[in-house]
Amino acid sequence: MAALYVSPHPDDFRSLLPLIAAEFCLSSRPRIIKEDPPASLNARCKPSLVLGTRQGGDVLSGASAVAWYLALQGKRAGRDAKQQSQVWQWLSFADNELTPVSCAVVFPLLGVMSEDKKLQQSSRAELLRVLKVLDRALEPKTFLVGEAITLADMAVATAVLLPFKYALESPDRKLLINVTRWFMTCINQPQFLKVLGKIALCEKMVPVTPTTIVAANGNPANTNHAANGTGATANGPPKTEAQLKKEAKKREKMEKFQQKKEMEEKKKKQPPTEKKAKPEKKELGVITYNIPTPPGEKKDVISPLPDSYSPQYVEAAWYSWWEKQGYFKPEYGRKNISEPNPRGIFMMCIPPPNVTGSLHLGHALTNAIQDCLTRWHRMRGETTLWNPGCDHAGIATQVVVEKKLMRERGVTRHDMGRDNFIQEVWKWKNEKGDRIYHQLKKLGSSLDWDRACFTMDPKLSYAVQEAFVRMHEEGVIYRSKRLVNWSCTLNSAISDIEVDKKELTGRTLLPVPGYKEKVEFGVLVSFSYKIDGSDEEVIVATTRIETMLGDSAVAVHPDDARYQHLKGKMVLHPFCDRKMPIVFDDFVDMNFGTGAVKITPAHDHNDYEVGERHNLAFINILDEKGLLINVPPPFLGMKRFEARKAVLQALKDRGQFKEVKDNPMVVPVCSRSKDIVEPLLKPQWYVNCTDMGKQAADAVREGQLKIIPDHHLKTWFNWMDNIRDWCISRQLWWGHRIPAYFVTVNDPSVKPGEDMDGHYWVSGRTEEEAREKAAKRFNVSADKVSLKQDEDVLDTWFSSGIFPFSIFGWPNETQDLNVFYPGTLLETGHDILFFWVARMVMMGLKLTGKLPFKEVYLHAVVRDAHGRKMSKSLGNVIDPLDVITGISLEGLHAQLKDSNLDPVEVEKAKQGQKSDYPNGIPECGTDALRFALCAYSSQGRDINLDVNRILGYRHFCNKLWNAVKFAMKTLGENFVPSEKAQLCGEESVSDRWILSRLSAAVGLCGASFHAYDFPTITTAIYNFWLYELCDVYLESVKPVFSKAEEDPASQRQALVCRQTLYTCLEVGLRLLAPLMPFVTEELFQRLPRRQPQDNPPSISVTPYPETDEFCWNSEEVDRQMEFVMTVVKTIRSLRADYNLTKTRADCYLQCIDAETVSLVQKYSLQIQTLSYSQTVIPLTADQPVPEGCAVAIASDRCTVNLMLKGLIDVEKEVAKLTTKKVDLEKQMEKLTERMAKSDYKEKVPLKVQEVDTEKLRQSQTELEKVKEAIDNFQKML
Repeated sequence: MAALYVSPHPDDFRSLLPLIAAEFCLSSRPRIIKEDPPASLNARCKPSLVLGTRQGGDVLSGASAVAWYLALQGKRAGRDAKQQSQVWQWLSFADNELTPVSCAVVFPLLGVMSEDKKLQQSSRAELLRVLKVLDRALEPKTFLVGEAITLADMAVATAVLLPFKYALESPDRKLLINVTRWFMTCINQPQFLKVLGKIALCEKMVPVTPTTIVAANGNPANTNHAANGTGATANGPPKTEAQLKKEAKKREKMEKFQQKKEMEEKKKKQPPTEKKAKPEKKELGVITYNIPTPPGEKKDVISPLPDSYSPQYVEAAWYSWWEKQGYFKPEYGRKNISEPNPRGIFMMCIPPPNVTGSLHLGHALTNAIQDCLTRWHRMRGETTLWNPGCDHAGIATQVVVEKKLMRERGVTRHDMGRDNFIQEVWKWKNEKGDRIYHQLKKLGSSLDWDRACFTMDPKLSYAVQEAFVRMHEEGVIYRSKRLVNWSCTLNSAISDIEVDKKELTGRTLLPVPGYKEKVEFGVLVSFSYKIDGSDEEVIVATTRIETMLGDSAVAVHPDDARYQHLKGKMVLHPFCDRKMPIVFDDFVDMNFGTGAVKITPAHDHNDYEVGERHNLAFINILDEKGLLINVPPPFLGMKRFEARKAVLQALKDRGQFKEVKDNPMVVPVCSRSKDIVEPLLKPQWYVNCTDMGKQAADAVREGQLKIIPDHHLKTWFNWMDNIRDWCISRQLWWGHRIPAYFVTVNDPSVKPGEDMDGHYWVSGRTEEEAREKAAKRFNVSADKVSLKQDEDVLDTWFSSGIFPFSIFGWPNETQDLNVFYPGTLLETGHDILFFWVARMVMMGLKLTGKLPFKEVYLHAVVRDAHGRKMSKSLGNVIDPLDVITGISLEGLHAQLKDSNLDPVEVEKAKQGQKSDYPNGIPECGTDALRFALCAYSSQGRDINLDVNRILGYRHFCNKLWNAVKFAMKTLGENFVPSEKAQLCGEESVSDRWILSRLSAAVGLCGASFHAYDFPTITTAIYNFWLYELCDVYLESVKPVFSKAEEDPASQRQALVCRQTLYTCLEVGLRLLAPLMPFVTEELFQRLPRRQPQDNPPSISVTPYPETDEFCWNSEEVDRQMEFVMTVVKTIRSLRADYNLTKTRADCYLQCIDAETVSLVQKYSLQIQTLSYSQTVIPLTADQPVPEGCAVAIASDRCTVNLMLKGLIDVEKEVAKLTTKKVDLEKQMEKLTERMAKSDYKEKVPLKVQEVDTEKLRQSQTELEKVKEAIDNFQKML
């Protein structure tokens, strides 16, 4: 085992990094030793990792090297070469940029370095600058690299640990919202918590009680005060007089600081004087809409907008108005839906959620995507219908109501009887069923509620009955006795999707309903069967030893030489007089175990097929409740898992038990009851899927049906080409009762039938119709026929499979069916591709002759921030309404009390909530939630959703709000927009650029909606509003408006600028409307209209911007502005380097050629404004630059020279640069030495070599710039 030597100090971030990385090494975690490594190991410093034994193992030293090795072991160094390079870059960022400045800020507070206030202030400013870079990088991300924690997060988090603990106060953290959100996510991961414990964030940046801490060079810096006035340190020689004087001064300083602090506290406690206190700056908070507005009436848009964005204010009143105005109905703006619409028709039905409960974030993702698409199609002028509905959810609903009845009244459904129980379910549905619709409305879902359907409604129930009868008459539905997934607790067959596959690595005890003690799984029991008429035996193995009571053969491979002599032989069952054949079958793996397999055809899917092939006996040993039948005493009547122990003991007693050993396996668990699922032989109704599956596969192969993204095609063809018949019987009471009747004929000429004989079953829309069919079939009069309807109900997926046409009244010819079927699109999660999508396609083709939709878009499955499946027992199932309105940690805990979890699971879930949401979930609002979900929905398989990241999009809403408010103030009350958005020819370069960027955003959004590429849509809109309109355009045109106020001649330019600004606002809001319907409606209603008499009343029915109207994209203008922004950023960077926060300096831009000079002159106002320069002076390559300038290269075409003479302390700057020069030279020397090693090219990954080469090149360039800057400064001295 490897040994990791680390420092014992809690603040030694150098040791913390490998310690955290080690926590991710599940199988190869090193032994932790908190002491110095032995001298014999030659370890250069702590931390050190010794691989192998202490004496002979290799040694890795240094935080980065050790952490990199451990991260590779724990698969946290990046998924591929690209990610590994990114991780390496962040590691470098932590080492070279964050760590030095973090130490410079925090070490004086800890007493490790002497206090220099000026140096500390400049270091703090530099720290905030570096953290802002990090904040910008984290804005669209949960983690630094990929969608899970990597070494990049560990390294950067440990580098900022000390600042968060000691230096970054609450206002700093609010400025760094993304860094703080990311840091909190990291430190609350279990691996971080184990190493760091709970981290208390800095309240106020003050000196703290000094302790021994490891300095940045890795050596301990002793900061303990002299004890009890003596001159000795804790573990060193006596102190000198000078040292004691220095410490006395330090103590005096600390006392003065404490006195000052106490005075401040006293002042706070004194009663306020008459002098009026300054109003406190309000934090982003809750503002509510309090103007009385009856439901369905339009919201007040005359009152001024609140100072800041508040979801509660914005989201009030709009939805009921949209609904009442009929904007969500396909009839809106049309006389008749049957009239042809040249723009086309868009129809999509909702994947009907279960009536049982409430939506989770997975549903929210589905509905966010679907509503965005629906709103986009509606804004494009298409006849648009998004049809709502709800699923009766047979098993789930029955289980919920049964538990409720037992809890409240202590009765079972059997106590009540079928009819009374079904009435109770309807009562529960009518009380609780609307919660889902309420949630959907809160999400802003623009569904046509007048067309809402429930799968148990008369209209849909009639369609289900018709579908069954038609398919039964054709012979597609038939009766057969086969193996089904059986839940003994539910007393019902269940579908594959209701079976959870629980993976076990070995022996595991699991709780099973109905058993007091846990049951053993994950072991393989070997025992022997005696060969009849011989002393030989055959050894077989099983994970379910109790099923040997139902064995009817032993199978071996035909080519297995070991068993050829046993052809035709029989084995003897030890507990009854059953003789069982040895059969030869290809399915046996002769390399597994002994190569002999016990065969239980009635209780195993593989054995069932072997039994069919070899005509074996099917011996059912379990009844519906899991009690043993058809077995000899003493096993008869035993519970199945009690029989497991009894059979094992009986085999031991007979000497036929061989061994038991751990065996990794998958245990099938019923998702509803948590019971262990048993394969059980039952007569059931089946759908023959062979022909329908082929048709469904061919429809995709021939391009009639498109599945997006296409990486799901392989799954589709695999399922469709190998499809099995579908069991549609469920032994429940809640659901569509199967319209099939067992026939008994009171006539001696007709012999009695058996349940599994399909000849004795008839189907009918009514009992009378079924009776007539039976009389005709058996050639008797109707009065001689007795019928008994099947007690079972249909699988819920059967009614869901015909949902796309049953909602429109099929089989009746209705207007809706003719107009809206087939639909346009089916959008859902990829996890139900087979269970629902495939069945809709098959049943649509079978019953209507048409595909139910033209395209299928499959979004990813939502997981939590750690990549875990959403599960109530983990406490990570989040109600979207809690993200919209916010909820405390206590509120999350309270929700668990109302769940069906047992106390142990409730406690586990509470811990999960506490870890993920230590402060609860902040109020994010609907728009931010929708935007975040769309931003996440890349066409992958899983989404690791960090709820904290959604908060970042609430801040985006606030920036949007403030930008529109500022812009409307700039437009002025009397502004009148031109009738059409078009260029007038007088636009400035800034106007042309922002209109070019707007056109690019329009093009990107349109193309990406067509391609279902939602992250590209969100990125395009986000970048346009934030980084182009707010950060650049609004800033660059401020001088235009200022000048117009003083100079009437400039007013024309200001007017053109206002028209451009209006176009950006109006089009930008329309682009955003499908994703953020509430905030865009609120702001859109405040804007003046181009043609007030003709304009649509709501943004939701306003045309979506298209490229044929907004066609001003200019690559040349974009290229020029890109160059300008590079220059601006270079100037800003120089200003930050020299701490020129308020001082404006002259800027000389030395250009390589006349073309670049011309470009700088053209954009000089923009450069001056955006870079906060005093003046901008372009120079040709041969014109001299005045002395006293700081120099930075903006690009190969332009060098920035910022005049510093008279603005800064030159000597201090030279000293600072000299230090930087020395550091760079050391860094380069170290890197060069590393790269020169003989085994470097063989041992170091190619990608890392490339990163090293690039790093060396960058350092060389930086060194040259530093030397040049030193020369420039020395000329000023």
